[in-house]
Amino acid sequence: MSLVELAIGLLILSLIIGGLLVPLASQVEQGRVSQTQRQLDEIREALIGFALANGRLPCPASAASNGVESPPGGGACTNPWNGFVPAVTLGLSQVDGQGYAVDAWGLAQNRMRYAVTTANASAFTTAGQMRATGMPGLAPDLRVCGSGAGITGAGNAANCAAADVLSQNAVVVIYSLGANAASGGLSADEVQNPNPNSNNNDRAFVSRVRGAPGTGAAEFDDLVTWLSPNILYSRLVMAGQLP
Repeated sequence: MSLVELAIGLLILSLIIGGLLVPLASQVEQGRVSQTQRQLDEIREALIGFALANGRLPCPASAASNGVESPPGGGACTNPWNGFVPAVTLGLSQVDGQGYAVDAWGLAQNRMRYAVTTANASAFTTAGQMRATGMPGLAPDLRVCGSGAGITGAGNAANCAAADVLSQNAVVVIYSLGANAASGGLSADEVQNPNPNSNNNDRAFVSRVRGAPGTGAAEFDDLVTWLSPNILYSRLVMAGQLP
């Protein structure tokens, strides 16, 4: 075999290998997305289970509470909108060395995020207060928007633009920062969800179709889910926690 033939053979082989690696990388990434989505669903069920057993939702964990809700025992949460899933309090098994739930990308920055409504004077996280307030009076107020561009207000006055409302009364919002967790994402939509590069801290969150990291304004790889009050109330009624 001549050197020319050998070079041609190596070129063809490299093209074949390169063509195989791209779909393999895509499959690995899609597998992580699917695994993380399953984790989010399991966390939502664990939150409901906690509410059924305790008559309240747990507070988010803080950056220093090692996966335990903050404060322990609930009440007025220390980080209601920018905390972490309280994996130790919920008894979850997929945790890092500090007790935080992590998504399928597994970095320290990939700890799962959790926000809970502060409505009705923190009734949703205070033992007995959901029942004392009663379903007609409960008014969970976390906002989930289809875009961050039209969000107005701050703190507990933040609102979605009228055309972007996905939920105006979410009880909790749970999300993963996805593959770009280390950078946190810089698009207007991603910075609305608290992350390492965002000091945003209000009741409004963004959920939309995924856009690949590195695509500027179109970037969005957060995976977001939330809990409807109707689902929570129906489960609590069946368990006798609400009348």
